[in-house]
Amino acid sequence: MRVIVAGVLEFPPDTMHESLLAARAHIEGAYTEQGCVHYAWTEDPLNPGRVYVFEEWDTIEDLDVHLNDHWYSDMGAHLGASGLIKAEVHKFRVDRKELVYDETGVARAHFSDE
Repeated sequence: MRVIVAGVLEFPPDTMHESLLAARAHIEGAYTEQGCVHYAWTEDPLNPGRVYVFEEWDTIEDLDVHLNDHWYSDMGAHLGASGLIKAEVHKFRVDRKELVYDETGVARAHFSDE
């Protein structure tokens, strides 16, 4: 089953951008792991110091391997050294995936069988 990891990290605004740039090697390393579909860390342009985390993994097992790999522990050490203030990150099991826009170009919140 596919897994989404999404969350918010808070850093001191004056060091966040450099901390995010310095995390690049860890992010690139995660992309080399089996089952990593997306692994994006993005700064919020409206909230200084805030970073959004978005990851997509093919399976729960792939995420488990990642969470026990050096790329994950190295990123954790980097975040700790970067003055991380707060982190709230969640995982979601995905039982259904469908495009937001249907074949006519209309955005729909409901799934096609609902």
